[in-house]
Amino acid sequence: MDADAIVIGAGAAGLAAARTLARQKARVVVLEARGRIGGRVWSRPGSRPATPAELGAEFIHGPALKTFALLREAGAAAVDTGGESWTSEDGKLVCDDDEFLGATHLFAGVFDLPHDESVDVFLRRFGGDEAQRERARNARAFVEGFEAADPALASALSIANELRSGVDSLSARPLGGYGALLEHIRAQCESEGVEVRLHNKVTRVAWARSSVTVDTVDAAGERRALQSRAAILTLPIGVLRHPAAENDVTFEPQLPSSTRAAIGRIEMGHVVKVVMSFKTPFWERIDAARYRDAGFFYIENEPIATYWTQVPVRSELLVAWAGGPRATALRACNAVERIELALRGLCAIFGDAQTVRSEFDNALTHDWIGDPYSRGAYSYVAVGGIDAREELAQPIDATLFFAGEATAGAGEGGTVNGAMRSGERAAERALKALGAS
Repeated sequence: MDADAIVIGAGAAGLAAARTLARQKARVVVLEARGRIGGRVWSRPGSRPATPAELGAEFIHGPALKTFALLREAGAAAVDTGGESWTSEDGKLVCDDDEFLGATHLFAGVFDLPHDESVDVFLRRFGGDEAQRERARNARAFVEGFEAADPALASALSIANELRSGVDSLSARPLGGYGALLEHIRAQCESEGVEVRLHNKVTRVAWARSSVTVDTVDAAGERRALQSRAAILTLPIGVLRHPAAENDVTFEPQLPSSTRAAIGRIEMGHVVKVVMSFKTPFWERIDAARYRDAGFFYIENEPIATYWTQVPVRSELLVAWAGGPRATALRACNAVERIELALRGLCAIFGDAQTVRSEFDNALTHDWIGDPYSRGAYSYVAVGGIDAREELAQPIDATLFFAGEATAGAGEGGTVNGAMRSGERAAERALKALGAS
């Protein structure tokens, strides 16, 4: 055996799983297709260490006890998000801090329904009067933007449960980004003897009880097979859902029908994110400094509709964001086109293209939809899939264990904290199985 356990994926879930295994003296190999750790966490250094360009995960959602404990352990810190929310209405910016979160109260009515239904069907109930239509429109924008979900597919009950859990009510950022936190976990893994192999793409997972063979190919095209007694798979749901004829990872035998059914009830949300750097934070001084404390800007009639600053940290960075159907509509755009659309939206928000473009310095973006190792941003539950995350997390024959944000419980799907907790849970289950075998 090459290892007691093989962990597939060196993102937040995979690293957390490897650390838990290694601390119990298990021999662990982590296989990562990319040339870096982090998965859908990708911190790119900027001009200021405190504000890197976070091309993937950026926020800490909810209480996130695991994340904050790790930050303290790493000697790092987090800062609460804040600032005012401004919406462009008829060419003018209006401050409305309660616009979106206030509208989400509509989802309390989901618990009175006899059965689950899509967000789209649920919100159509509120078309009877103008005030309710406006709240429903804002709630739809929240689901598309925050959840990166298609309202026609997303489970209204799942959204309601998540809102009730409080995960969406609190938000912070790791000061200096997520990168340092994951490097801290990686260093701990390696100090415990974990072998992290980058540029190792998994092509096949063959399994029987207490026996796993993982076929890989490295950057040089060299193929090899590794054997272990257990495997923890942290493949994103976008990869697991990809058509078998095109999927880079095959399973022999195929996964059980219950696991495949769970995968089919979890969707991958799509996001376009552009991190823009400006020569100065010009928005803090224009219009008599009205927007000095702005946290978010929103404009409905642009392809990229949402923008945020780094407030309370003062920075020259602005992030442009499109989620759900808006992001899917931009799937064919290349990086240059995405950056141009982000700039265009910002010009429309401020009504001052000359200032925006003269202040613009550079931008970074990544095509998560087209990335073969993610095929999207983060997961959401489809109609009728309220138990799908839990079902996907169930061990297979005490040998295969799934982890990752798509398997997270307690309303933490789509979050880094949920991913790490799921990795630890999978590792604890694997350790129990290894001890019994």
